[in-house]
Amino acid sequence: MKPETFKAAIYKGIGTVEFKELPYPQCGDDDIIVKNVIAGICGSDVAAFKEGGDANMIWKDSEFGHEMVSEVVETGKNVKDVNVGAYVFPNMGQAKRDRMRMATVGGFSEYIHIPQFELNYSAIKLDKTIPLLSSVLLEPFVVGTRGAKNTNPGPGKTAIVFGAGIIGMAAAIMFKWYGCDKVMIVDISEYRLENARKFDLLTCNPQKEDLKAKAIAEFGSQRCYSGEVCGAHLYVDALGVDESFAYFGQLAGRNAFLSVVGVHHHPITFDFLKLCFNNWYISGSGNGSYEELSVDVLEMMKSGKFDLSVLVSHQYKQEDIVNALKVAGNPQEAQKVVVRY
Repeated sequence: MKPETFKAAIYKGIGTVEFKELPYPQCGDDDIIVKNVIAGICGSDVAAFKEGGDANMIWKDSEFGHEMVSEVVETGKNVKDVNVGAYVFPNMGQAKRDRMRMATVGGFSEYIHIPQFELNYSAIKLDKTIPLLSSVLLEPFVVGTRGAKNTNPGPGKTAIVFGAGIIGMAAAIMFKWYGCDKVMIVDISEYRLENARKFDLLTCNPQKEDLKAKAIAEFGSQRCYSGEVCGAHLYVDALGVDESFAYFGQLAGRNAFLSVVGVHHHPITFDFLKLCFNNWYISGSGNGSYEELSVDVLEMMKSGKFDLSVLVSHQYKQEDIVNALKVAGNPQEAQKVVVRY
């Protein structure tokens, strides 16, 4: 029996989330209604809670949350591609057919109305054999995969990822999935580096170790315009801070490739003479649709090669969303925080 209302978490501004009972949505002939099963807290959710939401498209007085596994509970008469009971991952801006709602899909609410449903556009259908604590990571893994795949990874290549947050971890794990010989992840959170070692990733804490010396020891050395550098081929910036480019400039040899996933909110200083003479390749990571890249990610998840559940450090109930957001903002304590229904 359909409920008359459902509980929705409403973003009210810095440090404030309120719950509101909203009317249960009407399902049109081409629509579906889904009930959220589990939702991940994104860094953008944490940033909105701490600093304000506009920069992350999380608008005051709106529902929010955009990383969720949801169960189909109602379908319109024209919908043929999914049945009631199927699990789907609503596809951010496409789910609501409104790019301004990329981050306000409603992952922290009980139900979501998906209008004009189109499989693999509005939502990705999930294999129920994939554990929930893996499938809830689909969105950050798609972002990390963009960064990794952009560099053309594969056997015979080695990689270094700056940042061991969930997107950096995703990029590093996908480098391994694509066959790279060695992968290192660099971060100052010992908690997150310990998680990385569970996936047989090399690690370095530059506050405690000499990053360049360790990189040379692990990847070998080469000489180029920058002098002696390490032999790693591929790099991903999953930090979005000045140090990423400083590390790259310190380590990268000739023809190295840096894929930038981390969001830089301020201009940085960079040595373009080194870029020119070393023939470095630096790229953003906006290519690759959600629909295309999710195929690789879901194949990896279904393989069971990696136990991704260890990346989910905390689980909260919907009513504890404020505490969940606070914990998610502490890199020394949390990796990925989720809300379960």
